[in-house]
Amino acid sequence: MMLLTLYWEFFKAGLFAVGGGLATLPFLRVMGQQYGWFTPAQLVDMVAVSESTPGPIGVNMATYVGYTYAGIPGAIIATLGLITPSVIIILIIATVLQKFRSNKYVDMGFYGMRPASTALITAALLGLMAVCLFGAGGIKDFASTAVIAPKPLILFAALMILTNVKKIKNLHPIVFIAVSAVVGILFNYSE
Repeated sequence: MMLLTLYWEFFKAGLFAVGGGLATLPFLRVMGQQYGWFTPAQLVDMVAVSESTPGPIGVNMATYVGYTYAGIPGAIIATLGLITPSVIIILIIATVLQKFRSNKYVDMGFYGMRPASTALITAALLGLMAVCLFGAGGIKDFASTAVIAPKPLILFAALMILTNVKKIKNLHPIVFIAVSAVVGILFNYSE
């Protein structure tokens, strides 16, 4: 039953998360709250790991959650759940593509999905920022403590300054990923 639940939850995320992997984050946050599979702080760690590993972030996160919750079978089931809607939709589109290639209603439909995609990604960004700045409870922690975590602010300021230095700005992205991993380990930014 637990594998069926994993499959169904990731199927829904794959079906409705229009806009790519980051658009799955609001769905993942709800999953964490509803099933207790992970905490908001663990979700932030999952994003970091998923962004750092090769492959699409949504698939990486589904695999990560599935593995954390139910081992290798969970990883496979969660990943299949996430990609199944896309495969079905692509197969349907491929069969009728020539017929609807220049249909104005199809174009308008895709144009109308842009705000939904933007909203999902913005919700993910705000949720991650709240966890990073205010702790695992997000903005609710801020209301009770009225303290912003200084470590993330210092790291953010340092990154903004360093990425605007011309010599550093032109470095390969893997350098930033490696340095961020080292800084996270040395200064324990996960807490």
